[in-house]
Amino acid sequence: MPAKNEDLHGNVPDQSDIALILIDVINDLEFDGGEAMLEHALPMAERIAALKRRAKAAGIPAIYVNDNFGKWQSDFNKVLQHCLEDGVQGEPLARILAPEPDDYFVLKPKHSGFFSTTLDLLLEYLRVKTVVLTGLAGNICVLFTANDAYMRDFHLVVPADCVASEDPHENEHALQQMAIVLRADIRPSTELDLDELRSRVRTGSERARERRSIMPDPRLVAPTSGESLL
Repeated sequence: MPAKNEDLHGNVPDQSDIALILIDVINDLEFDGGEAMLEHALPMAERIAALKRRAKAAGIPAIYVNDNFGKWQSDFNKVLQHCLEDGVQGEPLARILAPEPDDYFVLKPKHSGFFSTTLDLLLEYLRVKTVVLTGLAGNICVLFTANDAYMRDFHLVVPADCVASEDPHENEHALQQMAIVLRADIRPSTELDLDELRSRVRTGSERARERRSIMPDPRLVAPTSGESLL
């Protein structure tokens, strides 16, 4: 189980160096190209589900970051209900990746999971340093979210077998861009050792703290001639 965080009056009880983020997987796929997307998304969903089980067993929280389909009145439960009950193309995807009661969710108005959402604050209170990005579409919303995560100094993991796009070539191009430009770890989920990843994150955090600890406190540095102590 994750460590407990007493902040926010218990509204965000978990603490974890790592978070698993599922982007736009609760999706009706009722758009041009949705059928092609489903073909690639179904095997992806099975791999995300397996990764999620491993993550939850390791105490890593899962965060669903989902489009609201342009309906500002939507909430996540309504989006899920729509995908499960209205006979939409994306129903099998939603059934495989239906959220659990202890999962988090964030609704986004645009492509990036960070743009005009609470994701940044949620990750701050969870004490997350590394985000594992999965979902749809690899060349659009996953890529935009990865860009924004990188600019916020998160370490990025984007398992290549856990993202999908309508066009596999564009998906691969986006993965390579994330690996080269954003320094993302794009190893497939089957090669991810979550314990090793967590250890690596903590080692990096400890080194950062050590660097800060040896830096002199500017208040204790003697002023040069002519400078005031005030």
